[in-house]
Amino acid sequence: MKGRIEEVLERSLAAARAAGVLSSERAASGTLEVPKDRSHGDLASNVAMTMAKEERKAPRAIAEALVAHLVDPDGLIASAEIAGPGFLNFRLSARFWHSELVDLAVSADLRVPSFGVGRRVQVEFVSANPTGPLTVGHGRNAVLGDTVARLLSGTGHEVQREYYFNNAGRQMKVLGDSVRARYLEEIGRAGAFPEDGYQGEYIREIARALVEAHGDDLADHEGTAFRDAAEKAIFEEIRSTQDRLGIEFDNYFNEDTLYSSGAIDRVLETLEAKGLVEKREGAVWLKGEEVGLDKDRVLVKSSGEPAYRLPDIAYHENKLGRGFDEVVDVLGADHIEENREVRAGLAALGLDAARVRPVIYQFVTLTRNGEQVKMSTRRAEFVTLDDLVDEVGVDAVRFFFLSRKSDSHLEFDLELARKRSTDNPVYYVQYAHARISNLFAEAERQGVAVPKGVPAVDDLVALEADDDFELISQACAYADVVGLAARELEPHRVVFYLQDLAASLHRFYNKNRILGDEAPGRVQARLLLLGTVQRVLAAGLGLLGVSAPERM
Repeated sequence: MKGRIEEVLERSLAAARAAGVLSSERAASGTLEVPKDRSHGDLASNVAMTMAKEERKAPRAIAEALVAHLVDPDGLIASAEIAGPGFLNFRLSARFWHSELVDLAVSADLRVPSFGVGRRVQVEFVSANPTGPLTVGHGRNAVLGDTVARLLSGTGHEVQREYYFNNAGRQMKVLGDSVRARYLEEIGRAGAFPEDGYQGEYIREIARALVEAHGDDLADHEGTAFRDAAEKAIFEEIRSTQDRLGIEFDNYFNEDTLYSSGAIDRVLETLEAKGLVEKREGAVWLKGEEVGLDKDRVLVKSSGEPAYRLPDIAYHENKLGRGFDEVVDVLGADHIEENREVRAGLAALGLDAARVRPVIYQFVTLTRNGEQVKMSTRRAEFVTLDDLVDEVGVDAVRFFFLSRKSDSHLEFDLELARKRSTDNPVYYVQYAHARISNLFAEAERQGVAVPKGVPAVDDLVALEADDDFELISQACAYADVVGLAARELEPHRVVFYLQDLAASLHRFYNKNRILGDEAPGRVQARLLLLGTVQRVLAAGLGLLGVSAPERM
């Protein structure tokens, strides 16, 4: 939408230079914004402010020169007004909005920019340890990462989705010990349950399955059978939950490979060779100040076991070595410091840490009837992601998880998510889509021809009300919103946009008698407009992984 008015500004600047009124060569691109208060116009430009220093003139004088030399052969601008110290406020013509609607209606991709063509991006998300079912917290990670991947794919990037399968470390031993204790209980043997063991019913179910398969043959087993059985059962459940949410991965990376391949040892050797580690207190430390951290960090514990940051550095070295232009990590707020440490470690290895982009999300609070639902994974007092999907459905889960900026705390209102009314934001947006379907079905029943083929600007002259232009403007903003959401890795922008578009649609529908309008050509023009709005709603919901129902 902004591009065509930027072209008018560029031609106007050239005309003012040719007339000797202006002299600098500054371009007008990137100076247009939609005013928060639409009474100020449809678009506003600060180009006069940006030129003031080079022109050695007051911004208002520059703005006056541009208005005086405005070159608008297509009649896209209805009026240009100067506000304040030199802002240019443009009101766009009916012809502009008609041509925008035609352009959007015939665009197969709804004009979404393909700025990612030729760029390979990896998005790593979920990566939950296989120690229990996916929880609500994991769910926000999963939906956020999947939608970021959808946005990047939608803007032309080649995207690989990866799950980091962390099946090493102490938590897996505790998991195995927990299953063993429950197994012994099931066969009538005494077994001490680990003090910090996993207490969920899922642990007992795994133990019962082992009894069914092996009887009491594993009573004296000292190997990894309990851990292996738990890992297999839990990860199958994790994948099943992801399938329910429409989430797929291209690659599962096993943490064990970092050990077996020697990658962790090589990272440590490289850091030692650079003089960036120090051995003290029986442990190996990364010299914090020398790599840009506030203090030293343990790389290898006194027990000889690598601290979590060392395999993470090795893992990200592996990622960057696979040739991705960018690596996106979706991380909980408790991993902010860890991310800084990994990036510092990569830079210390001589790698471009700027290619790693974190998407940090805050945690989720469930509320029911205004009261918080308490959750503790270790004590098995938690709502699983499957429980949440069972209660409110996939669409509500995905939409609500994306309804706040990722670094903002999310309060998930279970009662609201279950409502089948326009109070529920996902229902409100989906109803806008279904409402248009109902309108087209009614048009068919009444024998009203639905517009087909490529429309012409002159076919839309009957669209002349502010309601028409507001809805066209909202629909045409889709491409800019998606482009910005992809660049900033912020899916909530699409959610906010869809809610605004749905609100505009509902206002338009409630105010106007669409099929019964007697003005020549207006019924057909508005059906074209609403059909295009429906396409935008469906595309936006699709980016979020949410369905666009025909009926509700």
